[in-house]
Amino acid sequence: MRNTVAVMQRELAACFFSPIAYVTGFLFLLATGLYFILVTLAPGGEASLRPLFQAMSVVLVFVLPLLTMRTLSEELSSGTVETLMTAPVTETQVIVGKFLGVLIFYIAILATTLLYLLLIIRHSTPEAGLVIFGYLGMILLGALYIAVGMFTSALTRHQLLAAVLAASILAALTLLADEIGPLLPDVWRLILGQVNIFEHFEEFAKGIFDSAALIYFVSVTAFFLFLAARTLESKRWR
Repeated sequence: MRNTVAVMQRELAACFFSPIAYVTGFLFLLATGLYFILVTLAPGGEASLRPLFQAMSVVLVFVLPLLTMRTLSEELSSGTVETLMTAPVTETQVIVGKFLGVLIFYIAILATTLLYLLLIIRHSTPEAGLVIFGYLGMILLGALYIAVGMFTSALTRHQLLAAVLAASILAALTLLADEIGPLLPDVWRLILGQVNIFEHFEEFAKGIFDSAALIYFVSVTAFFLFLAARTLESKRWR
C-alpha cells in the first residue's frame, strides 16, 4: 500500500506540473462551459444538469486520452520505466498508483463544474438524486476512460499514438455503439447494449442509482487496468 501511495503522489504531482494536464482541463471546461451557456441557460432550455452530464460524457471521450497519454508512454520513451521496474514496486502497484493519481486530478477538474450547479440553483431547484448520482456516474465514467487511456499508454512510447488509440477505443464503445445499435437485429442490439458505455451511464445521468451499471463500470475499469499491468510486465522481460 505504501508503494502504491508513493506512485500516486508522484503521478498527482506530475499532473499538476504538466502543461498537457492544464490544456486538458481547459479544453474540457471550455467545451462544457459553451454547452452550458448556449444550451442549458438558453431560453427554454432544461434547467437541469442531466443534459450537461450527457455532453460531458462525450467531451471526455476525446479529452481524457490527452491526460492519460503520458502516464506510461513518457516512462517508456524517457527510459525511466527501467528505473521504475528495478525499484521494489510491482507492476500492479505502479498501475494502480498512477491510476489513482490521474483520477484525483480528474475529480479536481470535475469539481469546478459545481459552478454550473450553483447557477442552476439560482433558477430552479435541482433534484438531490440527480446531482449526487450524476456526479457519481461522472466519476465512474472518468475512471473507466482513464483505465482505457493507461492501457493504450502502456502499449507504446509515442504519446500521441496512445491518445489516438484510447480515443478510438472509447469512441467505438460509446459513439459508434450508439449509432449502429438501432440498425442491428434485436439480439445483436441487446449484446451491443451490454458493452455500450453510454447505455450504462444513462441511468446515473437521470439521477438513478443502478447497481448493474456500477458493477459494469468497476469491472471494465479493473479489466483495462489488468491489461495495462500485464502489458507493463511484458516490457520487463524485453
